[in-house]
Amino acid sequence: MSFLSQMKTELGGRIREISVQRDRRVSGRTGKKDLRATVRRLVELEGYSHLSTITAVDVGSEIVVIYHIVNREALLSLRVRVSEEDPVLPTIVDLIPGAALYEREVHDLFGINFEGNSDLSPILLPDGWPEGVYPLRKEWTSKRISRRLKRRR
Repeated sequence: MSFLSQMKTELGGRIREISVQRDRRVSGRTGKKDLRATVRRLVELEGYSHLSTITAVDVGSEIVVIYHIVNREALLSLRVRVSEEDPVLPTIVDLIPGAALYEREVHDLFGINFEGNSDLSPILLPDGWPEGVYPLRKEWTSKRISRRLKRRR
């Protein structure tokens, strides 16, 4: 059984569009509702217990959140899409404790709320940063952010 077939089988269909990007780099997609179960299964079965980082990309009406999870054999970039209108994902801090700081960072910059994370306090943005201004979302240009900051003074 190939590595990709084995991953699909072991993850019970929760991971989709799985492919090898290059040597030791695997990419896959899961749904918002399947995220925790997918990460839990990866940690249990495949030893994917090191989270390299969590990144995000604003693609218009959605934000793609990418969990870069590593084991001895490969790095898996696990993508999940979330609506800009309802930017909520479940936390994985209890599954991979190192996710705590990354979830705070993605919350600061993109406004994703990680349900179950008890500390989403600002980590990158300065004190007094306006609520609802997420600097890496496409809607927030540097000019628009500058105007918003000037209004607060």
